[in-house]
Amino acid sequence: MASGGGNNRNGTHRNSLKGTTTTSAASTDKPLSVNSNPSKPAFKNKSSPLTGASSGLRKSSPGSLGGGAAKDDAGVPGRVRVAVRLRPRNAEESVADADFADCVELQPELKRLKLRKNNWDTDTYEFDEVLTEFASQKRVYEVAAKPVVEGVLDGYNGTIMAYGQTGTGKTYTLGRLGEEDTANRGIMVRAMEDILAEVSPEIDSVLVSYLQLYMESLQDLLDPTNDNISIVEEPKSGDVSLPGATLVEIRDQQSFLELLRLGEAHRHAANTKLNTESSRSHALLMVHVKRTVKGREPAHSSDNGNSTSMARSLRPPLVRKGKLVVVDLAGSERIDKSGSDGHTREEAKSINLSLSALGKCINALAENSAHVPVRDSKLTRLLRDSFGGTARTSLVITVGPSPRHRGETASTIMFGQRAMKVENMLKLKEEFDYKSLARRLDIQLDKLIMEHERKQKAFEVEIERITAEAQNRISEAERNYADAVEKERLKYQKDYMESIKKLEEKWMMNQQNQGNERKMVHIAEEVAEVKKLLSKETSLRKAAEEEVDNLKSQLAQLKMSEALANSEILKLQKMVEDEVCQKEKLEGEISMLQSQLLHLSFEADETRKRLDRGGPGKVPGGLDSPVSQVRSQLKDSGNGEKASVAKLFEQVGLQKILSLLEAEDADVRIHAVKVVANLAAEETNQQKIVEAGGLKSLLMLLGSSEDETIHRVAAGAIANLAMNEKNQELIMSQGGISLLSTTASHAKDPQTLRMVAGAIANLCGNDKLQTKLRGEGGIKALLEIVKCGHPDVLAQVARGIANFAKCESRASTQGSKTGRSLLIEDGALPWIVQNANSDASPIRRHTELALCHLAQHEVNAKDMISEGALWELVRISQDCPREDIRTLAHRTLASSPDFIAGLKRLRIDY
Repeated sequence: MASGGGNNRNGTHRNSLKGTTTTSAASTDKPLSVNSNPSKPAFKNKSSPLTGASSGLRKSSPGSLGGGAAKDDAGVPGRVRVAVRLRPRNAEESVADADFADCVELQPELKRLKLRKNNWDTDTYEFDEVLTEFASQKRVYEVAAKPVVEGVLDGYNGTIMAYGQTGTGKTYTLGRLGEEDTANRGIMVRAMEDILAEVSPEIDSVLVSYLQLYMESLQDLLDPTNDNISIVEEPKSGDVSLPGATLVEIRDQQSFLELLRLGEAHRHAANTKLNTESSRSHALLMVHVKRTVKGREPAHSSDNGNSTSMARSLRPPLVRKGKLVVVDLAGSERIDKSGSDGHTREEAKSINLSLSALGKCINALAENSAHVPVRDSKLTRLLRDSFGGTARTSLVITVGPSPRHRGETASTIMFGQRAMKVENMLKLKEEFDYKSLARRLDIQLDKLIMEHERKQKAFEVEIERITAEAQNRISEAERNYADAVEKERLKYQKDYMESIKKLEEKWMMNQQNQGNERKMVHIAEEVAEVKKLLSKETSLRKAAEEEVDNLKSQLAQLKMSEALANSEILKLQKMVEDEVCQKEKLEGEISMLQSQLLHLSFEADETRKRLDRGGPGKVPGGLDSPVSQVRSQLKDSGNGEKASVAKLFEQVGLQKILSLLEAEDADVRIHAVKVVANLAAEETNQQKIVEAGGLKSLLMLLGSSEDETIHRVAAGAIANLAMNEKNQELIMSQGGISLLSTTASHAKDPQTLRMVAGAIANLCGNDKLQTKLRGEGGIKALLEIVKCGHPDVLAQVARGIANFAKCESRASTQGSKTGRSLLIEDGALPWIVQNANSDASPIRRHTELALCHLAQHEVNAKDMISEGALWELVRISQDCPREDIRTLAHRTLASSPDFIAGLKRLRIDY
């Protein structure tokens, strides 16, 4: 990944620090405590801009880089810790500045730094730790980095960052591998040693990513082909993740060192006047540590399996996840001092811009600003958790002694002073490891299944043995039972036959003795029975004759009643005929009154439209003053309603308003849908409503609610949303036409039908939806709506048909459609012809336009001639008040062979 003006690094430090074997006087001080109360950030022997009200600690605020965390999460306050490290003079400075004193004087025992302004004046600053040029790498790690590493092992996020002018030892402090001398190992190597010493390879994991931010492009140092990694931010928690970055699991220190060598070999560097191997990118080492909390792991259940141990085994182990970010920032530089030109100059500009963005964010956090410009640079987005977020952050600022670079040194010191004012809220990343529990339960389940299968097999074998033995015993018992039953049957059959034979012999003897006596008694009984029947028949005949006489008299009476009833029926029929005539006369009068009422309503609408347009025209019947009053009242109430809806929208929020559409209270739903309809009337709100699911909620409300008011207002809101082409496709994909058609079939209020017709009319104007709209019954729904007869409703229907005809005409002209018009196939042509000369100008205008567009396609000509549309086209070409429609009709008649032939056949002089 070579770039112009730069070369790849070989992993060695550019300007090694001198005297690293000697510790400073402050080496006996205890390591920095991240949670301790901060001391005063700085003081000068003259007035300092950092003193005063701005010197207070930075608290968590909505504007912090890590402001995505919830307010009610538990957290521990922890200020950003800043240590300053002085680089010794290098060979070039020893010669060039031999006659000048160092511009920096350190007081490590007081944790102070003095910056010389001139020979007699200095500025004094305090830091959490002051490291002289003799401080060892171990000392730097223990005071600046080790507390952060320990926090990562305990489940907190941590950041270690080096900031300073190019060539002051940032990479030496952080990334030194210490291959020649282990005492020179940097913070990265020492941090991984401590992490690997604490984790358990069997149950814990350590994953590492190594990246560089070069020219605002996030690149993978472990995979040079992956040179544009995206940054993903969780909207709720504000956490930053890099899904495209390479993650390598680290098992030992040697593999980590090889990974660092590979990354350093791919990092961009260049030779400048200030540094022979100057970093041209910001390097970020990310270490993800996942540790199982010891002593909290529930014990496995024993083989005998009592219930208490089994319940404990179902508890998942507790794990802590910490992330360590080590940031080696590219050095800030001045073009005139570094001598950068060409591509190197562009690299320097990019570095300075990202560092400037970081400085602006630090300033905003230090000053408790309401806005933090975190999105100005990818660097600030990556570090949003490190400053003002949830991470434990330690900053090492590196400075040089040369008085020639006093300005850069002062800028670095002021950056550190402002960073000391930033306070983070440290949060423990602790959770249950359900995956580990699932694996353990899977193993237990497999064992139980195997044991169950073994026992099941043994049980089946035993069952088979017992079944076979039982079958043998049953068979033997059945045979013995059958033999015994057969013997008993033969014995009883023999006894039965003998008994029957004896009884027959006795019966024969008795019959011979009693036969004669029974015959005589039987004959006497039959004669007495015949006499009784004869007397009974005689009495029945007399009763029947009396009944016949009675029926004859009743028949005569019924004939008289029938004659009277017939005369009454004739009278009633005459009265019914009179009522029918009266009803027909009343219906005629009602129809006449309805037409007059519609005409008056249309004239009132026309008058109101002229007043709205401010055009000329007289208001009939002294309506001028009342109409003006109504207009002013509507205007005032409309403005008030819009203002109240806007205020409600700002206070409550769109999501909560949409949630009220599903409320159980009908009044709440009605008010909510009215608010959504008012919001949908504003074009700026329509996209927000659709993205928040408002369109889907409105369509669901049409299908589920039975309230006429909800249907009317929801249909109006859908009609407003349907003015956008993208929304039209969403409405069609979610079954909007079917729902609108169903609503129209059940609606009784003309205003509801007008809203539904308006929504369908807007959908008819989309070229892409023609076939689908017709297939789902959109045209037929419009033709059903016209039964209402209200002029406003008919105007919307006519507009929809005109839009549909216009799209068909355009498609036919472009060659994407052939065949008859879908409007003609669905039977819309008779209605169009019937209303082409309507008294209502909106209906007439749209139907005239629809006829002209239908006539553009030659295949429609025969149907139009047969339905009488030719006469209307001739009238439109001569009498239409709109010149464009009149010209279109004239051109159509003159260019169509079928129409010309029809004109000749009908003998129309045109």
